[in-house]
Amino acid sequence: MYLSGKRFGARKFAQNFTDTEIEEAVRLAHRHDVRVYITLNTLIHDRELEGVAEYLHWLYSVGVDAVLIQDIGVLALAREIVPLLPLHASTQLTIHNTAGVRWAAEQGFSRVVLARELTLEDITRIGRETAGLGIGLEVFAHGALCYCYSGQCLLSSVIGGRSGNRGMCAQPCRKPYTMVSADLDEYGRTCGNAGEAFS
Repeated sequence: MYLSGKRFGARKFAQNFTDTEIEEAVRLAHRHDVRVYITLNTLIHDRELEGVAEYLHWLYSVGVDAVLIQDIGVLALAREIVPLLPLHASTQLTIHNTAGVRWAAEQGFSRVVLARELTLEDITRIGRETAGLGIGLEVFAHGALCYCYSGQCLLSSVIGGRSGNRGMCAQPCRKPYTMVSADLDEYGRTCGNAGEAFS
């Protein structure tokens, strides 16, 4: 079972779970032999590192079965303070080939959630080529598919200050747009009258 707490998850505007609810979910799930994976899969600012360290330690202490991460700084921190906590490489790490899975295994990840853009043929080949590494592979079977590799997009951040890599994507890529041709000045800015519009 995957869930996110109130901190550091990529679904910032979802209701998410309180710490108490996470503890209760872990106890209930474990009674029924179900594993609980917590998403801590956003990029972290330096000023948040102390809070992330406390959160990782707490997650380990309540017995979560693994934590999904994107930020390799969080990987280093987790390995230092909770070395026995299993880590899964989030799809936001954009691991899309055999070399990426090998890297993840070398870093101590126990599972890789592959990039969502891979074909079934790609996934099969990667699975075959990494079968001896002892690392699990996981894929999304459905869900939102960013036009950029597994959410590695700056469009929402640039347009509206809402970073997809901080769990706040406004999904501007799904809005209707009209392409307009225009002359450019020496700095690449549009100038003069816009020309023909394209739908």
